[in-house]
Amino acid sequence: MATAKTDPNLLALIDRLKAETRSGGAGIWRDIALRLEKARTNWAEVNLSKLERYASEGDIVVVPGKVLGSGALSKRLTVAAYGFSEAAKVKIEAAGGRNLTLLELVGEMPQGTGVKLMR
Repeated sequence: MATAKTDPNLLALIDRLKAETRSGGAGIWRDIALRLEKARTNWAEVNLSKLERYASEGDIVVVPGKVLGSGALSKRLTVAAYGFSEAAKVKIEAAGGRNLTLLELVGEMPQGTGVKLMR
């Protein structure tokens, strides 16, 4: 039996992502919402080394989960995620990048054009 999500902030985020898909037609926000509805143990945990390997300079990357600080990052990336480790935040900013919450990214890019999903 699955347990229901109880975090009101997470529930509000999921609702907002689904509403954004309905109003703007960008399917990426629904995809992320569905991933966040799953059990937290199934959420993406992406290390900076993976971002370094698969993202290009200037990319906008979304992680439907948490970004961890393992590895080095030399590219300037805009990274949006549900959560960041402190080490990841520091290393992304040191490389000239930005850390955003998912809601901040939805506000900046409601159509989701050019956003890469990393899981």
